[in-house]
Order: sequence, then C-alpha cells, then structure tokens
Amino acid sequence: MHSTISRNNGDLFMENIALNDIANQFGTPCYVYSKRAIELNYNAYAAALGDYPNLICYAVKSNSNIAVLQTLAALGAGFDIVSIGELERVLMAGGDPKKVVFSGLAKTADEMSRALEAGIHCFNVESESELVLLNATAARLSINAPVSIRVNPDVDAKTHPYISTGLKEDKFGIDIDLALGVYERAAQMDNIDLIGVDCHIGSQLTEVKPFIDAMVRLLILVDQLAEEDIPLAHIDIGGGLGVRYQDEQTLSVGDYMTELLPLLAQRDETLILEPGRSITANAGILLTHVQYLKSNDHKNFAIVNAAMNDMLRPSLYQAWMDIQSISTHPDQQEKIYDVVGPVCESGDFLGKDRPLSISEGDCLCLFSAGSYGFVMSSNYNSRPRVAEIMVDGEQVHLIRQRETLKDLVRGEQLLPAS
Repeated sequence: MHSTISRNNGDLFMENIALNDIANQFGTPCYVYSKRAIELNYNAYAAALGDYPNLICYAVKSNSNIAVLQTLAALGAGFDIVSIGELERVLMAGGDPKKVVFSGLAKTADEMSRALEAGIHCFNVESESELVLLNATAARLSINAPVSIRVNPDVDAKTHPYISTGLKEDKFGIDIDLALGVYERAAQMDNIDLIGVDCHIGSQLTEVKPFIDAMVRLLILVDQLAEEDIPLAHIDIGGGLGVRYQDEQTLSVGDYMTELLPLLAQRDETLILEPGRSITANAGILLTHVQYLKSNDHKNFAIVNAAMNDMLRPSLYQAWMDIQSISTHPDQQEKIYDVVGPVCESGDFLGKDRPLSISEGDCLCLFSAGSYGFVMSSNYNSRPRVAEIMVDGEQVHLIRQRETLKDLVRGEQLLPAS
C-alpha cells in the first residue's frame, strides 16, 4: 500500500514536509499521518472493485481520529464500527450512518438502540443471544433491525494468534455449520430483517488463499439460504489485508480483487469489505527523541521518550516496525541498539537489535504506525497521550492536542477531609 515518506538530502519528508520541522514544532512523541497516503490507499480499493456493487467500510478500530475518518468520509467510505463511541466519531466526522456496519460480539441494548436510531446499514450479529436481544430492542422502538450474521468459516489465516479470528476455537462469529439453523430462526423474528452474511478471518494476511477459501464457504451458505427462501443482499468478506512492515511479500488490492471477483460473477449480492490496516498503517509514523544512550557488556540501549503506552504493538504482538533516524549522520559510528522506552516494564521496547548511527538528542521515526498505534495507547505510568498531526501537501494540521497533566486526573476526586 502507499506511503508518502521519502528522503531528501538525507532528511526524511512526509509529502512536502520535513519530519524534523514537525518534531520541532509539535514536540515528541507524536503521531504523524499523510492525508494523501490515506486517500491513495482507499482509492486503490475503489479502483480494484471497478463496477462491481460494493461498500468499502473502513475499520474504525485501526485509527479512529476524527480527521482521519473525515478524510475517508469525504471519499464516500463506509465504516465498520465495534462500539457506539466509534459510531459517534463517524457521525462527528461526517460519515453516512447508512454506510455503517456494526461488528463486535458484546453489543448492549443501549448501543443497539442508538445505532437503530441513527439508521445504520446493518448489525453484524455474532451469537443467537445477541440476535434475541436485538429483536427485542428493535421491537421496543417499533422498527426492524437490518442484520448480517457473522459466521466463522474455520479458515486458518496463518497469522499471529492474537489477530486470528476465523478458526473454530476463536471467540468470534457462529460456526458456519450451524449458521443455516440460526438464519432460519432469525427469519421467524418479527423485528429482524436478514440482509447479509459476514465473516472476518484475521488480520495481516499476506496471501489470497484464505480469503478465497472463506468466500467459497460463504457462497455455499448463501445459496443454501436462497433455497430456503432467505435471499441475502450482501456478502461481507471482512478485512485483514496485510501490509509491509519489514520484508513481507504482501498482496496488492488489485491482485486480491482479481482472484476474488470472479467468484462473484453472475451474482447479484453487493460485496462489503472492512479494510483498516491496509488503509492507514503505512500512512502514519511515530516520532520520538533519543533521551539517552546507554551500554553494558551485553547491550547498547537507545532510551527514547516514546514507550509501550504510546505504541503497544512491539510489546503485545512482538511486532517488527522499521526504525530510522529522521536525519542521516554519515560521520557517526553505527551500533546495534535496543530501542527502549521509559515505562517501568522490561517489555517496554519499540525495537531490538537495530543498526543505528545516532547520538543523544536525535529524532527517530517508527514506520508503519498509522494503525493500532494511538488507538491502543494508554496513560500507563501516568504518561499523557501524545499529539496527532496530519500532513496535507505543504500544510500541517494538529488533529489531536497532546494531553496535559490536568487531562490525566480529569474526573478523579480526592476523598473528603476527615
């Protein structure tokens, strides 16, 4: 997928802006996103789908900043949400509720009511209990709930176990072998409108075969339902297309659709996709300064001012993310460093065994940070969350202010004096 990072005379630029200028203006740590890269990555899906009826629903969980959502809404994107908080963000950003699909396996009655009132496209239902509650909630509002049932096709995505979602032992969806009966029971519910089928087999997939296997199994189910007089209007294949973090041989959107769309030839169902990482991951970076350099007999450490509370992926998933100095220094000696943060955990690192030519005070760039970066950040160790920046050509916009100490304790109260 597209990135807009390049070097000019040894200095890293995003679009037309030097990252050094951003670091000086806004301080570090901070997340920086390229508006152009987000647009290019979304448009790659639109172009690859061509004239086939489709709805591209960006997975809000991957990056939920309202300026990012605004950028996508302006392109006509739909949105895949997993909470009412995400729905409210989409609406604030100008997203069309009629293009929203509501995923997630623990929806509450209050969340259902708000989504029904907003008029979303459909609920991706993950259990029979959820179906019963949704039917009752819709009845109280005297409306019908549009439903797509999420089935689990038992397809191995061959990815990290924490982001695998399509095996029988995973918590998501309904076993595809049981789905026909669930659809038949749902069809008898007075306030449920069955409009689709949904699946999501995992994240960071780098080959097309798991997607094809899942689609083949979905189509068999859709045809079985049609024979039972339960026609469906859409098929949602989910997201999960991988991106290049290191040296992965990734699948392009065009290649993906070249393999997938022939399976849908001569069919009438709309195809829904839920891309997230593939749109924003390589559109974003994290900037951080080297606070100290430290060595012992075994290791060299670059101690930076970003930490696992700012970027959790390396600690949580053992994810590899490229780290480079934003300015080259040919006269500095290259050493192998562990890039670590100030949080009091041995698991607080951004990268291990990285060749870097750096000095104290240098600014480093952590690449591919636009997805599952800020959204997974926390205030652990009472650290304020960082700023977010959007680059748009030659313009730079602050799209989230850096938190203050006052923000950290907002809502907390001291006990009354005794």
